[in-house]
Amino acid sequence: MRPPLAIAVQMDPIETINVAGDSTFALMLEAQARGHRLAHFLPQALDWIDGRVMATARDLEVVRPSAPGAPHFRWLDGPRTRDIARDFDVVLMRQDPPFDMAYVTATHLLERAQALGVVVVNDPAAVRNAPEKLFVLEFADLMPPTLVTRSLEAIRAFRARHGDLVLKPLYGNAGTAVFHLDAADPNLAALVELFGRVWREPFMVQAFLPEVAQGDKRIILIDGEPAGAINRLPQGGEIRSNLAAGGRAEPADLSDRDRTICARLGPELRRRGLLFVGIDVIGGYLTEINVTSPTGLVTMDAFNGTNTAARFWKAVETRVAARA
Repeated sequence: MRPPLAIAVQMDPIETINVAGDSTFALMLEAQARGHRLAHFLPQALDWIDGRVMATARDLEVVRPSAPGAPHFRWLDGPRTRDIARDFDVVLMRQDPPFDMAYVTATHLLERAQALGVVVVNDPAAVRNAPEKLFVLEFADLMPPTLVTRSLEAIRAFRARHGDLVLKPLYGNAGTAVFHLDAADPNLAALVELFGRVWREPFMVQAFLPEVAQGDKRIILIDGEPAGAINRLPQGGEIRSNLAAGGRAEPADLSDRDRTICARLGPELRRRGLLFVGIDVIGGYLTEINVTSPTGLVTMDAFNGTNTAARFWKAVETRVAARA
């Protein structure tokens, strides 16, 4: 029989999550069902003190709400300072982006904790080195035509070659600030100027894929293997299919092309210690690799009658046992 694990979940305030579709909450429920103990801390609670990584954390129990608005968790103790590597077997890093310097700093601190013995998933160094819209460039042959730049001239040349395009911030999430510009849209220069003022980083430009009207497929991979998919459909004249931006989900099967993409990515994901990954595929093209806080697990399992959270924790338990 497997021993229970002490699991610390680094995430946003648990009071604010939407439990009906939150993937982190589903992972916590399954961990608890497997006999593991849970604690919660915020990323800003991490400290490095005399060579140890510490956090102010609270033990908790999660529960399925009995009715809308009913409690979904219960604190078991008050806040206290914990030594991450001594007090926990696993850290589940699940706070939402933005992928900013605060996020990057948390990965550095958790990397120090991991060196002292705790298992962190996803691997913090790998997360830091694999932002969604940059890691995917390692598989450029699977992607639509793509440009990363701050140059208006380069974007104009790109549009001359490819026509309609999509402009999006390099470190955005949940479909925020994603724009579709047709081949004659007069707002290109103004939008590039705005992006340049808001973000210091380059931004991503991709050839527009009309197939997005048929959906943006989210495929979840556990330890490099596809666990299932959902198709996210844009609504109300939108091009954005993200569920957080109003997209609607429907069941989806994996096509031969999807499986080819997953087979290409799988070995690299395993090598990097990226156990829980969500990739986005539109019209057979890979557009993003999500490693920070992938979503879609609850909806996918509801459609497919699967328990992907159990599959995830089995992979984590195997990893912890291998380090014992």
